[in-house]
Amino acid sequence: MKMDINKRIIEEIEKIKPFLQSDGGNIEFVKFEDGNVYVKLTGACSGCSLIDVTLKEGIEEILVNEIPEVKQVIKVD
Repeated sequence: MKMDINKRIIEEIEKIKPFLQSDGGNIEFVKFEDGNVYVKLTGACSGCSLIDVTLKEGIEEILVNEIPEVKQVIKVD
């Protein structure tokens, strides 16, 4: 069951990646634990002043809407 959720999360992240990559950034799935998705943001995303907006209003909103088990997205370094 857990692998299925990981697979679904990765599939959604793959859909988001081209948008971040078009601005010079990228996103990597780290893990899913207790309703939290942990991601690493790299490239232009790591130093962007709008990353918190992108994370909460973009990435998190998509994942929470598409995958009911996801409660929030957390950025890790």
